[in-house]
Amino acid sequence: MENHGQGDAPMDTRSQAYSERLRALQGAWWKRALHVQAPYRWNMRRSLGAARTLDLGCGVGRNLGALGDRSVGIDHNANSVAFCRSRGLTAYTPAEFHTWARSEGAEFEGLLVAHVLEHLSPETQSPLLAEYLPYLRPGSVVMLVCPQERGYASDSSHVDFVDSDRLLAICAGLGLDVATSRSFPFPRRLGTRFVYNEFVVVARTPASTRTDG
Repeated sequence: MENHGQGDAPMDTRSQAYSERLRALQGAWWKRALHVQAPYRWNMRRSLGAARTLDLGCGVGRNLGALGDRSVGIDHNANSVAFCRSRGLTAYTPAEFHTWARSEGAEFEGLLVAHVLEHLSPETQSPLLAEYLPYLRPGSVVMLVCPQERGYASDSSHVDFVDSDRLLAICAGLGLDVATSRSFPFPRRLGTRFVYNEFVVVARTPASTRTDG
């Protein structure tokens, strides 16, 4: 997923330098040669399928490029949004997205929030999700992904460790129905050793009415 390396000084996630860093990490030759993203994309597709998905915190498009047709990315880094567009992906800054989505009456069947919540203070995490839930159709999939201990420690821009219990509490507070909660790709005990082990919670919006947040 959108992991950012280790041992670096704090970096503003809105900056051009941060966006360039993501691009460099994504383009590492050994990651391409070993297809290291393959299991994570498989896990994403088994939850979201071909659903039109809103990728909140899309970065430079690592997940967005593997999502279903007509999926849309959002990121507060304008440089990352521009890079996504250069790849032929549809991406917006938050202000741009709200303007576009309201004018178009846009609706989605999925929401992906991967490696985002750990960059936020606890009091802002649920409000961020609530801001975008109204764009989801009833019964839509919400997939939340956060790093475990080793991954959390790898990025100095992480500010809050969000484990599965916290993710479940966030879902409950937003009225989402949890379908699964798991450690991926390895068992939970490896979270202190393997940098890319993740907490993954998959939930759904209520089937009868749209979630207003």
